[in-house]
Amino acid sequence: MKGNMIKKLSAWAICATMACSAVPGTYSALSAAAATKSNSDGVVFFTDFEDGNTSMFSKRGDSDTSVIKAIEDSKAPSGKKVMSISGRDQSWNGPSMGLSGVLEPNVKYDISVKVKAQWYNTVCISLQHTPAGSDQPLYTNLVKGISQGDYVELNASFSYGADEKDVSIYIETWGDANDLYVDDFTISLSPNNMDPNAPSLKNVYANMFKFGTATTASEIAPASTQALVKKHFNSLTAGNELKPESVLDREACLALAAKGDDENPQVTLDAAKPILEFARKNNIPMRGHVLVWHSQTPIWFFKENYDPDGEWVSKEKMLKRMENYIKNVFAAVKKDYSDIDFYAWDVVNECFDDYGSPRKPGFPEESNNYEASPWVKVFGDNSFIKPAFQYAKKYAPKGCKLYYNDYNEYMQKSDAIVALCKEINSDGHYIDGIGMQSHLNVTNNGEPDPFPSVQMYRQAVDKFSKTGLDIQVTELDATVNNKRFDLQAKYYSDIMDVLVDYKDYISAVVVWGTTDDLSWRADRDPLLFNKDYSVKPCFESIVDGIEYTDIPDSDILYGDANCDNKVTIADAVLVMKAANYPAVYGVKGTSSNRITVYGAKAADVDGKSGLSKADATAIQAYVVGKIKKLPKN
Repeated sequence: MKGNMIKKLSAWAICATMACSAVPGTYSALSAAAATKSNSDGVVFFTDFEDGNTSMFSKRGDSDTSVIKAIEDSKAPSGKKVMSISGRDQSWNGPSMGLSGVLEPNVKYDISVKVKAQWYNTVCISLQHTPAGSDQPLYTNLVKGISQGDYVELNASFSYGADEKDVSIYIETWGDANDLYVDDFTISLSPNNMDPNAPSLKNVYANMFKFGTATTASEIAPASTQALVKKHFNSLTAGNELKPESVLDREACLALAAKGDDENPQVTLDAAKPILEFARKNNIPMRGHVLVWHSQTPIWFFKENYDPDGEWVSKEKMLKRMENYIKNVFAAVKKDYSDIDFYAWDVVNECFDDYGSPRKPGFPEESNNYEASPWVKVFGDNSFIKPAFQYAKKYAPKGCKLYYNDYNEYMQKSDAIVALCKEINSDGHYIDGIGMQSHLNVTNNGEPDPFPSVQMYRQAVDKFSKTGLDIQVTELDATVNNKRFDLQAKYYSDIMDVLVDYKDYISAVVVWGTTDDLSWRADRDPLLFNKDYSVKPCFESIVDGIEYTDIPDSDILYGDANCDNKVTIADAVLVMKAANYPAVYGVKGTSSNRITVYGAKAADVDGKSGLSKADATAIQAYVVGKIKKLPKN
């Protein structure tokens, strides 16, 4: 997933894999301070610890040595008291707040906390949550900051699903387990300013390629995010939940190994269930990501008897494990989700360094900048890649195309990618396409300095188009510093112009995330939508000027003039405005609430071509039940 130009952030990504035996804190009564905070600004929980009450926070299990209490601090951000966390023995030790009875599932919240470390340290707010049907908790890092003995304010958004268990918010560090101090702990409802009249991305590009997004289970939990996805995207990728660390079932693996079989890795789709159920319910096609990767794959998968401290297995055993793992993943999908259109799957991910060489052997960790590969450790080279595609081709669902996926694909490694694909298909057709991750950058230290340049990106697309393989843009985002959204808008527009030019070779474009605040690169605002779901200038720049009147009838909800995925009187009102005042509310009108090209086509329902008052009357008649179907003819 990560581009090497910003690999220094890799510790942020792997922190989510930290395992501990923590138990979420349980919640008691709200403090008096919490009760005095007005909820007029959406605040649902607040404490500044002035009453000395810390009972809503607990340490993270019996092995957590933290001592939590309220103390006076002359440097408190507000008031006189703060929450002190002393006696920490491990970096994951710290205060945890159970969310049951405090917050509601399927709602997006904002959290703001002021945290001070005793001396220089990275402080982090994280979410612990356990998927339904699983006993293994997940750890999602929400936001981090650097404290140098001073208070830093951490702000993030989060949500969780109704089926998740033991959900808690906790504060940890990524360095020494020194003392922490916490003040002004606030949770509030996240605003929703999604524009129902904004053009739908999937409709704008309907005649070119799928337009999709990636999401995690917690990210897709809020109804507000679900509405955004349903409106704009016709492809969905699980951000983490179909990666090996989420799919491999270690307990089941160990149980089978105890019977003498450690070559048949067992799997579970529990972590991905919320995403898969959402895709199924809304008939959204999915990309699978990813089967074989050096990162986010547990070390025990490569060791004898699945023992993380055991000997590395032989090539022969690893090939058997790989085949059975791939077979079992696809078998689970066919068994439980055969009605989901898995139209693509990333089989192998990021097997080259930036120079096109295989990765160094070993397990990815801090000492090797998280870039070493256990696959190369076992095989000695990249000879594991072709068998992976052969196994995937053997077991994949019908119609599912198979991809090699990589970052910095516009750099020197592009030649290695082309050569790899050619070798994989040298004696058969096993690989169908190339995934261009496309983690891009607009500015450098706040100055206009796009990397890659648009020309450099175009050259890579052109090179891959000549392989005869399909191309999918799999993880598109473009970071920007200092809120230079004007520069970001132009860059996004130029990149999309390249993709439109090569639309005959590209079957899907997928952005990596829904809103800026939940992006893995959130500190540099890389996506198309703001935290509150409102569109950014870069969204407007990639829909402006695109002709998309020839939308397939199957993609149109007739009567839905305002593009909110339902037909109501509000649609009839908008059509009446557009018919009466086209200069203001028509497709080319001046109002920000004007009807869109898609909306105008969806509203043309009276049986006669063109938008008119009769269309508004027909929609109204449909809403009240006088007519049963739109369009009338």
